[in-house]
Amino acid sequence: MRKLLALISLAVLVVLAGCGDEATTLSENEITVGVTAGPHEQILEKVKELAAEEDLTVNIEVFTEYVIPNTALDEGELDLNSYQHQPFLDNAKSDRGYEIEAVATTVNFPMGIYSTEIADVSQLQEGDKVALPNDPTNGARALILFEAAGLITLKEGVGAEAMVLDIEENPLNLDFIELEASQIPRQLEEVAAAAINTNFAIEHGFVPTEDAIYIEPSDSPWVNLIVAREENSDDPVIEKFIRIYQSDEVKQFIEDTFEGSVVASW
Repeated sequence: MRKLLALISLAVLVVLAGCGDEATTLSENEITVGVTAGPHEQILEKVKELAAEEDLTVNIEVFTEYVIPNTALDEGELDLNSYQHQPFLDNAKSDRGYEIEAVATTVNFPMGIYSTEIADVSQLQEGDKVALPNDPTNGARALILFEAAGLITLKEGVGAEAMVLDIEENPLNLDFIELEASQIPRQLEEVAAAAINTNFAIEHGFVPTEDAIYIEPSDSPWVNLIVAREENSDDPVIEKFIRIYQSDEVKQFIEDTFEGSVVASW
């Protein structure tokens, strides 16, 4: 009887181990990718179309905020995600211990300052309310943008870790309001101006190169990434997906669709 129980226990362990291996092995002809709504989703739809021609099925999961796609990837609900830049990824890994990493670059979305009240940042008045994203990396990016626009001066050397507390000079005594990035376009009328990520600006109907009252240069260093779990980062199906994504056809689609508001990195 004891021998029988031992054999049953061993069989269960073997089955469980096999299930664990299967859960982390990617299919050769199917992949699930998480993206945020807007341009990332539009681009991935084009990638999906091209991938189908090479017998690769791309399943698209669309998210409306920035935290869950990394959690879903780390937990194995996604094979890849495509929506974030390196400072955001680094911060997410540091905060939450994710075992994920960048495997390729995708596109750059120049962040802009938008307003329903004024046509130029020089028209901001004393004490005006100005909104920016409340997550650390996009908040820092917005502050760097405000500094480039001549509105503030940040403490020397803070760079991509800048916070509102790092504002050293604020000549107009602007009141900086930190909001969830995806909600800022909907609350734009409640502030004098706001820094908005391009994907959310486009989703709200803005054309960044036309509607922003100040915008990052097209060669901004905040390039977006394709991110995978560390254990799968060199999987052949991921390499195939990256090759299709970074193709001339996708680059042409980006240029034709976004007319300079989104810039291919390759």
